[in-house]
Amino acid sequence: MTWQRPDGRKPYELRPHSFLPGFTRFTPGSVLAQCGDTQVLCTVSLTEGVPKFLKGTGKGWLTAEYRMLPSATQQRHEREFMKLSGRTQEIQRLIGRSLRAALDFDILGERTLTVDADVLQADAGTRTTAITGSFVALAQAISKLLQQGVLERSPLRGQVAAVSVGLLEEEPFLDLNYIEDVAATVDFNVVMNHKLGIIEVQGTAEEGSFSRTQLNQLLDFSEKGIQELLIAQRDAIADWDILFVIN
Repeated sequence: MTWQRPDGRKPYELRPHSFLPGFTRFTPGSVLAQCGDTQVLCTVSLTEGVPKFLKGTGKGWLTAEYRMLPSATQQRHEREFMKLSGRTQEIQRLIGRSLRAALDFDILGERTLTVDADVLQADAGTRTTAITGSFVALAQAISKLLQQGVLERSPLRGQVAAVSVGLLEEEPFLDLNYIEDVAATVDFNVVMNHKLGIIEVQGTAEEGSFSRTQLNQLLDFSEKGIQELLIAQRDAIADWDILFVIN
């Protein structure tokens, strides 16, 4: 028996997705990223200076913070203050690693870009939506900093997008919602660049195992979804041709 998707999508279809740039006023980059019922507010700000290990190198840095609002899920959960959960720490490190792959830190200079990804509503795929949306916010921030003369050249060297995939009833499915994420026997988060080069793959079998053939199928589905997300990102970035030095 093949899994029937609750929303009627085909196995290789993404949920409806959108990026609304300029969502807040006070940061150079802000985007409301939506993927199905998942909504993530992504903002990017710039500060002068870098962590101690980079001082004097002339290189910049990017760091990320991820939080889920208490009302983002059906049952309210407590805010995280001084002590972050292991899940939160893992996700914000993933966001940072993924977006650093898109930057030339020599061009950025000794400045730090801070990405904040705040989940307003969660229906699975929060980390992948955060990565994909934060890239659009990052591009918007770079655009504004160029216009203001803070930066002389764009440090962006490519795109980054992410998507989830999983096995349900032994078959691959793209972009899992919450019901599917809970039911999946295998789930992956895949991050790729504009060349479909893999930046990171996080995957595990919740029960049993999966075959090499199934892994290849999941990566094929990931590529298809990420290609669509890359197009949507470019459509959301007005001055695409000025911002990007694609290698």
